[in-house]
Amino acid sequence: MDKISTIGIDIAKNVFQLHGIDCRGHVLFRRKVSRSAFLKFLGSQPSCTVAMESCATSNYWGREIEKLGHQVRLIPPAYVKPFVKRHKNDMADAEAIAEAAVRPNMRFVEVKTEEQQSHGMTFRTRDLLVRQRTQLINALRGHMAEFGLVAAKGPAHIDKLQKCLLSSENSLPSIVHELAHVYCQQIDGLSQRISQLEKMLKAQAAHEETTRRLQTMPGLGPVTAMAIHAFAPGMENFKRGGYAMIPMRKNRKEITPVDDFVYGLRNQVERCFNKLKNARRVATRYDKTMLSFLGFAQVTSIRMWVRHFVNRT
Repeated sequence: MDKISTIGIDIAKNVFQLHGIDCRGHVLFRRKVSRSAFLKFLGSQPSCTVAMESCATSNYWGREIEKLGHQVRLIPPAYVKPFVKRHKNDMADAEAIAEAAVRPNMRFVEVKTEEQQSHGMTFRTRDLLVRQRTQLINALRGHMAEFGLVAAKGPAHIDKLQKCLLSSENSLPSIVHELAHVYCQQIDGLSQRISQLEKMLKAQAAHEETTRRLQTMPGLGPVTAMAIHAFAPGMENFKRGGYAMIPMRKNRKEITPVDDFVYGLRNQVERCFNKLKNARRVATRYDKTMLSFLGFAQVTSIRMWVRHFVNRT
């Protein structure tokens, strides 16, 4: 029996579909495995590449499979879709994942650690609470506008509505007072929880070495530093790594060297896009049809040709 090279897995809640191939791409097995026997089956296989789609629970399973000695590859679902054959099902998905994993130019996603996922959960929880607070604020503003009480957008202007509700000059029905009080209590509670999460993020940013280094960059605070630490992959995953392309100010204590050639290319790209944007404004000034939107390329070409013609003559 040939040695297993790659195992493509279509993960699910209870039943997993596995597709094993050798180094030449020949199919060795197609098998369904229950959740309880999943890790036991992979533990009995020789060390190989295990590929999965980067979706829900993939990071957890990736960490568990790496403990068994396998090399885990997470693939974005959009990169797997072109390899799916007809009659999409679990078996076809597992085969497509194994096929995509052996492509030489395939891009993979790094398996996140538990710490990174916990930071990501903090950000997503804060985002959820902010959206819930915005919904309550908009609902309260809409209801109060029907009774002549108007306030501007944003949580900073809710105090104005609360003062109007507590004022004895308004003649609102009692039920309106009670329901508005419920809204205000919910908004205040969410604001407190959001503040607690922000304090938690700032404390974590001060504790992590990576986030402390990120905060030394101008305009980058603790929340943004934690977001980069939680969601951005490591620089070792990029071919060229990370390096500065914009010269720093001369008053900086530590000056990072910049490649002038790369900086010049960057400026050329920016100037090109600015010219395209200006041409788009001209092409869509009067008509916003498909032809006018596509006409910005012709406008750009004409402007470049005219400039070249004038310079030559």
